[in-house]
Amino acid sequence: MNQYRTHTCGALRSSDIGKDVTLSGWLHNRRDHGGVFFIDLRDHYGITQLVVQSDAPFFDALTHLQKENVIRIKGKVEKRDPETYNPRIDTGEVEVRIAEYDILGPAEPLPFAVYPEDEVAEELRLTYRFLDLRRQQLHRTIMLRSAVTARIRERLTAQGFTEFQTPILTASSPEGARDFLVPSRLHPGSFYALPQAPQQFKQLLMVAGFDRYFQIAPCFRDEDARANRSPGEFYQVDLEMAFVEQNDVFAVIEDLFTDLFATFSTKRVDAAPFRRIPYREAMLKYGTDKPDLRNPIVIRDLTDVFRGSEFSIFAKQIDTGAIVRALPVRKACDQPKSFFNGMIDWATSSEVGADGLAYLIWNNGEVKGPIAKVLSDERMAQIREACEITDGDVVFFVCDKPQKAVDIAAKVRTRLGELLNLIEPDCFRFCWIVDYPMFEADEVSGAISFSHNPFSMPQGGMDALQNTPPLDILAYQYDIVCNGEELSSGAIRNHRPDIMYKAFQIAGYTPEEVDAKFGGMIKAFKLGAPPHGGIAPGLDRLVMLLADCQNLREVIAFPMNQRAQDLLMDAPRPVAPQQLQELHIRTVVPEGNNNR
Repeated sequence: MNQYRTHTCGALRSSDIGKDVTLSGWLHNRRDHGGVFFIDLRDHYGITQLVVQSDAPFFDALTHLQKENVIRIKGKVEKRDPETYNPRIDTGEVEVRIAEYDILGPAEPLPFAVYPEDEVAEELRLTYRFLDLRRQQLHRTIMLRSAVTARIRERLTAQGFTEFQTPILTASSPEGARDFLVPSRLHPGSFYALPQAPQQFKQLLMVAGFDRYFQIAPCFRDEDARANRSPGEFYQVDLEMAFVEQNDVFAVIEDLFTDLFATFSTKRVDAAPFRRIPYREAMLKYGTDKPDLRNPIVIRDLTDVFRGSEFSIFAKQIDTGAIVRALPVRKACDQPKSFFNGMIDWATSSEVGADGLAYLIWNNGEVKGPIAKVLSDERMAQIREACEITDGDVVFFVCDKPQKAVDIAAKVRTRLGELLNLIEPDCFRFCWIVDYPMFEADEVSGAISFSHNPFSMPQGGMDALQNTPPLDILAYQYDIVCNGEELSSGAIRNHRPDIMYKAFQIAGYTPEEVDAKFGGMIKAFKLGAPPHGGIAPGLDRLVMLLADCQNLREVIAFPMNQRAQDLLMDAPRPVAPQQLQELHIRTVVPEGNNNR
């Protein structure tokens, strides 16, 4: 029999009453009820209440034992008094009367409490992450992550996918974010790179004749932290499929996501197929290619309505290339004057950068607002028709250079949704953003470059590259978005060397440059490559949504801080001179460096 426990701290039930048991765990909480002392003992599986009477020979020693000591107890299971049942825990109908105990792992004074879970500075939590992980909320979230990962493997395997592992030490990529470099001891002056993604390897697996690949893949990018992006490393659900079209990839992800979100969340989930929104439509209606569809506000283009209008501020800007975006808000006319003034102050702040924010209010048959008196009845009618106005509605207007107007309108849409409580609660709203432009022009030089993924297949193939203006060519590239969070980008790949050379030629690359930078892929594609495509949803971000967390660090067991430091393991840090000598490298630390 195991010397440490006959049961876990989450196992005992009323059917165990009368049994002699051994339990081990952490001293979670304690309560002195005047001659009767209660302890909550916690392990990975749950909490069991222990009780000891004042006549026990070890009563004083046990009552002075501080929280988080690891102890083992032996005792008998008893029924709790009905008025003391605890329905919040599985063991809430029973308790164990302690007959003997011993300390397995003594605990020194804690830097912060495990229970109660008071607010603690994140830097301190990360420094003692092992202690932080004992807290029930974080512990549950990490267990959720494990369950989600297991479900993903189960679901994808059922769909005919095979799990592969791809190299961690690989070659530096000429495209994308900064690489993490690893010096080679055996090849002085040369470096490996940690993979930003298994992109080339998974495509090569398709060329090698495998059909459906997946991997819970570690990825490494030397980039700054964000609330929804972890610095240094992250995990993605990496997929690739041979002989597929765009809709085949969509079907796999929709099956996976509807299952995951229905299994691990009680919120409403969109049914498949998810809505498809062309990129240009998303930028017009929402000001972003990551739209939060819980927000009902749809942006309209009213540039032509204001072109040559009596409102000279807008009309003059339009003559110099500006556009107008309108944001109709339903039944918002009863907001006080201070609300509209507050919106203007916020929009013109340095945070947003608008030159102004105009608005019109339709209320009881009248139109009010700062610009109401300068617009003709004809213009008013055009605005009303374009924005589908009914009585009680309000329309806000943004006028600026195209990209800036789009960005500001997106921020105004989000702000209005939040302030007016328009965001639909308790739901997940998914969409696919499709039909991304293959190319874009530099605003200053006019030079043509790839707008997103240069290895996506252009819609129309070689014919489109040869006969369609570059800025009109669309790519088989797609993003999946949920509640304003981009969960993944993907594409049908360009597997044809001739089409790839032509696409890169339009972007200003010679065939020799393509061979030099992407020779391995080109060589593989010249030896018989199938049509293929894939996607790679971020595992961390998926769990963040399912756990209803606001920060990725809350779903990662041992995350770095925002400065890409591991405070628990004290990394990164200098290494011994001998290690540098073995690698044939020297370091040059910038003056004034205060990282150490």
